Amino acid sequence: MDYVILVLGFTALIKGADFFVDGASSIAKKFGLPSILIGLTIVAFGTSAPEAAVSIKAVTTNSNGIAVGNIIGSSIFNILLVVGAAATIKPVRIKLKTIFKEFPFLLLASGMLFVLSYDKVLQGTNVNELSRGDGIVLLSIFLVFIYYIIEMAVFSKEDSTDLVETDGIEEIALWKSLIFTGIGLLGIIFGGNFVVTSSSSIALSLGMSETLVGLTIVAIGTSLPELVTSIVAAFKGESDIAIGNAIGSNMFNIVFILGITSVIKPLPIENKVFFDILYLIGATILTFIFASTRKQTSRYEGIFLSLAYIGYMVFILIRN
Repeated sequence: MDYVILVLGFTALIKGADFFVDGASSIAKKFGLPSILIGLTIVAFGTSAPEAAVSIKAVTTNSNGIAVGNIIGSSIFNILLVVGAAATIKPVRIKLKTIFKEFPFLLLASGMLFVLSYDKVLQGTNVNELSRGDGIVLLSIFLVFIYYIIEMAVFSKEDSTDLVETDGIEEIALWKSLIFTGIGLLGIIFGGNFVVTSSSSIALSLGMSETLVGLTIVAIGTSLPELVTSIVAAFKGESDIAIGNAIGSNMFNIVFILGITSVIKPLPIENKVFFDILYLIGATILTFIFASTRKQTSRYEGIFLSLAYIGYMVFILIRN
């Protein structure tokens, strides 16, 4: 029964995010907000909403392993498998702006996560945790990132047409938009509740740790919107959307979602999770190197990234 509830939870999360994006984007369009800002705010939040719902629900029910594992696992999934799958379908061409500005932002966020949480070594404390102060630091980085992308969207017409394709947003009646947004939020909230409850139960029944479930089952399930979005974008030749989706989602995951959850309640970090954080940093650096060569990620590089994710999954399942 737990597996049925888990599938229902993932379905509610993904469809809820779809409804939320459609409804909220239509409302924003009606009030004359630029498409680029809709894409960088509402659409970006919508694809990261499953991770946010699961992690916030998890931390409020003391399932800290799921809260942390979900974010780290989703971020590794995005940077390796989402980018890897998109590049395998069609080489992903990447703009210099993305290589030299947005990748460094992501590396900074990942590095700060490691530094802020490695308290035993760096601060000589008895436990490793993301404190409320750490959460505020992460949220500050997020605000700087948001300022950067909004400034870029407002002052660069060329970039604003390239970054996010949202001009095709369908403007529907206001009452329908409100209903879609409401249904979407309910789906996200209840879906997150179902996923946390069922995955915690599965972890206990199989003798798995909550962190492992968060890194695997929950992370993959909540990252499905990013995977589908990037694969569709790759088939359509929209390379920037494919890579930008992964980078933007990871920024939301690390600095916004972990920032919010640790402000709600300090998050203890298991010692073994630091390997996963370092693996995330290494994966980001590797993807950055691939992107820097010939300003694209080739099919062979995409296959390598995908295999690196599969290898990581095998390792953590053995590690448990």
